[in-house]
Amino acid sequence: MNRKLLVSIWSAGAAMCMACAIPKAALGNPPQERGMYSPPRLSDGTPDLRGIWQARTTAYVSIEGHPQENGIGASKSLVIDTANGKIPYLPGARKKRDDNFANRGSADPASNCFQAGVPRAVYLPTPFQIVQSPGNLAIVYTDGHAYRIVDPSTVPHDDGIDYFMGDSRSHWEGNTLVIDVVDLGDETWLDEAGNYHSDQLHVIERYTLVGPNTMRYEARLEDPKVYSKPWSIRLPLYRDTSAGARITEDECLEGPDRRWHHLSPSDPKAILHHDYAAELAAGTKNNTGQAKQ
Repeated sequence: MNRKLLVSIWSAGAAMCMACAIPKAALGNPPQERGMYSPPRLSDGTPDLRGIWQARTTAYVSIEGHPQENGIGASKSLVIDTANGKIPYLPGARKKRDDNFANRGSADPASNCFQAGVPRAVYLPTPFQIVQSPGNLAIVYTDGHAYRIVDPSTVPHDDGIDYFMGDSRSHWEGNTLVIDVVDLGDETWLDEAGNYHSDQLHVIERYTLVGPNTMRYEARLEDPKVYSKPWSIRLPLYRDTSAGARITEDECLEGPDRRWHHLSPSDPKAILHHDYAAELAAGTKNNTGQAKQ
């Protein structure tokens, strides 16, 4: 079956599952760890993660860290469990990363308007929104019309069908939302530097409120085809508390080079790459036997 058709089928089905329940950690409020922030809670006792969140880092350039260049600030590595802050690639696997890096201008799936995948969508330079009610949770992203319906861990994974944003299942561990993500395929990167994964990638995310408007994000990545061992990233996320904060989706349009490009509505310099109205009008004139203008 065509991959795009599968994604469309999944998206339609996911939209009907907004009422899928996320199991509670326990009845009432979970025990409070000493010295830890006590988050606000929904009526079912689970922490309230609702809001618009964003990473304030340039790690989207390279999660292994990078210097300041081309007007983009430096970033330290997000990798927390290797001594040098590098991804533990298998022998030979880093060669593919280097090839990706060399061709990143045209080869990066995200720059070609594919959905970013997990965990990359979390630390893009654009915000995302957590939508939550008792027993329900979804995440909506700015880029690529991406979203995730987070089903409960009691629902089996849809193994064998790859999605750009994966297949997510969740449970609560105290104040931490834990999301298990599989079925990510191999068509997304981890950053602009070409760090990558195979179709065997397994991600376990952890979302923990550490203050009124601050969340700790952690992700453990395991991929026996590409990495020599599991490894993890960690970064803070910040809530947008400005009045009227909302998600404004960007768009992708085909450019004169016949490649697809992001067109952000927040960019005052953004213009349509094609004047489709003019093209339609020209086509209509042709059909009536009149010469094109």
